[in-house]
Amino acid sequence: MEHTIEVNKIFAKDVVNALNQTPKQLPSMYFYNAEGDRLFQKIMALDEYYLTRAEMEIVKSHRAEILKSFLGGDANFRLVELGAGDGTKTKVLLEHFVNEGTDFVYSPIDISQSVLNQLEEGVLKAVPNLKIDCIQGDYFKALSELNSNHLQKEVLLFLGSTIGNFGLEAGKNFLKELSNNLSSGDMLFIGFDLMKDPRVVLAAYDDREGVTRDFNLNLLKRINDELDADFDVDKFQHYPTYNPITGETKSYLVSREAQQVHFKAIDYTLELKQWEAIHTEVSQKYSFQMIEEFAQYAGFKIVRHFTDSKELFVDSLWEKV
Repeated sequence: MEHTIEVNKIFAKDVVNALNQTPKQLPSMYFYNAEGDRLFQKIMALDEYYLTRAEMEIVKSHRAEILKSFLGGDANFRLVELGAGDGTKTKVLLEHFVNEGTDFVYSPIDISQSVLNQLEEGVLKAVPNLKIDCIQGDYFKALSELNSNHLQKEVLLFLGSTIGNFGLEAGKNFLKELSNNLSSGDMLFIGFDLMKDPRVVLAAYDDREGVTRDFNLNLLKRINDELDADFDVDKFQHYPTYNPITGETKSYLVSREAQQVHFKAIDYTLELKQWEAIHTEVSQKYSFQMIEEFAQYAGFKIVRHFTDSKELFVDSLWEKV
């Protein structure tokens, strides 16, 4: 009896649409299956991957000033987090805020209820006295509902360098839409990876152990598993680039030879020429001037920048005008 695969139609459509673009692409949001999550945890511990350590240094060394800045002249606030992940860095802040007797509610937003359940369990284990109110749904819809029942100042957390995965134009528009769902005086605390020595940036996406390579190639393995495709990962090389003028880091999977890949579950055939590239990810790096322009465009004013000791990364606090 032939083995059949249950096809995730949205995944199939997104993958095929991206591969039919010119140049070919794959959606980076699909990096994160169980194996992708495991590899990304490994990436975050690499010597070359400075981003996580730099931001952890910021939240640990500046937590008292961060709390003071969040409160401003207010007695309380709602801390709303977009895409909390495993919440490691957030826990550092939450623990400090609770220990200081701060009157606040923590509201992580995620489209997945199971992600929220795991997060709530993990956070309450670390910070038992925390007031937590999870919100399941799309960011903008959830923010719009919060804004229509505006009872206290909202402080949005958008940590990591997630904004960098949007690219420049889409990133600006995303922040503009966030701003449209906030009230005057609400705040946004957002992480930006700063422009720096180009070799340092490139090494973070092309580590010596090849973990980032495996992370990118795992997307092809996922397509094999979920769409019954026959990608041979040995026929691809991982190739990242960094442009020190624009601040764009891009990752590609390059086909070493002319090949055909068949997706049996959806009867689709992909043709690749020798040395043809599939674009998998963008990770934007920023100058302080670019951050200033982003804030202004989206209707915020910058309250304060918090950086690590080497100025590799910045968590920037903005106020909605």
